[in-house]
Amino acid sequence: MENNKIDLLIHNIGLLITMQEGDKPRTGSSMSGVGDLKNGAIAVQDGKIFAVGPEEEVRAQLAGMAITHELDAEGRLVTPGLVDPHTHLVHGGSRENELSLKLKGVSYLDILAQGGGILSTVQATRQATEEELFLKAKGSLDTMLLYGATTVEAKSGYGLTLADELKQLQVAQKLNESHPVDVVSTFMGAHAMPVEYKGREEEYVDVIIHEMLPEVKRRGLAEFCDVFCEHGVFTIEQSRRILSAAKELGFGIKIHADEIEPMGGAELAGELECISAEHLLAASNEGFAAMQRAGTVAVCLPATSFNLRAKNHARARTMIEVGVPVALSTDYNPGSSPTESMQIVMTLGCLNLGLTPEEVLTAMTINAAYAIGRADAVGSLEVGKQADIVVFNAYNLAYLPYHFGINHVNTVVKKGEVVVSAGCLCSQAFDSSAAGAAHAKAVR
Repeated sequence: MENNKIDLLIHNIGLLITMQEGDKPRTGSSMSGVGDLKNGAIAVQDGKIFAVGPEEEVRAQLAGMAITHELDAEGRLVTPGLVDPHTHLVHGGSRENELSLKLKGVSYLDILAQGGGILSTVQATRQATEEELFLKAKGSLDTMLLYGATTVEAKSGYGLTLADELKQLQVAQKLNESHPVDVVSTFMGAHAMPVEYKGREEEYVDVIIHEMLPEVKRRGLAEFCDVFCEHGVFTIEQSRRILSAAKELGFGIKIHADEIEPMGGAELAGELECISAEHLLAASNEGFAAMQRAGTVAVCLPATSFNLRAKNHARARTMIEVGVPVALSTDYNPGSSPTESMQIVMTLGCLNLGLTPEEVLTAMTINAAYAIGRADAVGSLEVGKQADIVVFNAYNLAYLPYHFGINHVNTVVKKGEVVVSAGCLCSQAFDSSAAGAAHAKAVR
């Protein structure tokens, strides 16, 4: 029987940005075409977009249909839900003690060599219980949602043993089941070399390939595999071995490439046809060309280069000019980018990467969705897609990166349900899923 009811109508939208996608990530000048229209409306049915466009046209489509709930946007800016395609959401501890080292000029790799950095977080994550990791990560996920992120990628990589990597991935899975935000999991056992394998690095690579990857796949705990290909971490050949093995098992593959030194990681991303390559501060023009040929999305992380006080930032402007699709992300993690705010990244994307507000939003919506294999469901406001929508306390797009350091979100709709209202979490949204209720009961 035909459903003759609309669950939610968002109307009186001053500026509606639809980001209608096409069939591939945006590149070049197309990153500036955001599909904006004035006086818009969005109709939602069964968690998906039923109609979107000028309000007059949408209301004409709804003639004769009952509307359960109407939301007046009061002339505000409305965009697709933001997609954060690179985070290290699940981890133990924090690393504020490293701030003084950075201020004294100690480099990221030097801190890591001294047993700090990632290895410090590994120790804290191994010591944390699954419940402790869940509650900590849930707090961060709540903040991400409050700032407009409705889909988030989460990498493991702070366990570096099979049991501890599985622990991280199980937490991410439970969050995906119990939290309004969609969590897309990436296995990253190749995030650092464990101290217990010092001098036996190839043995650890074998453990990843022959023990960790098959077990993660068997349990269905991750969709992607990522490797930190960097001097002093994993070599090009080690990265190639791990990613090739992951690809054979059916994982999508990603790579932390050329963050600090030019290693040829971007070239490897193109060679292996990675879905995305991340960081890329030191990537070469040859690497960009390889990524362009492969259709690999460049995930740039301007909050990381800002926080590391890097002299240079990712050459996003060059990437766009040569036809590489660019996405932006927080890289939320306890060391190099301890922020959950995609809105801070908007500002840094403009000021440090030289992107326009339109390019920034493209990079945080449809291109970010492509970077995690979710463009069929999220990243744009189109009929049939998930109703993931943000209403901002702004009336034009440029205001978001211009007025920085605050949260502009007024309302967030996730799968058709209002989960943030007047800048506050709606508690009923967190109680609606059986998995969420069961877990809440278990941890009380």
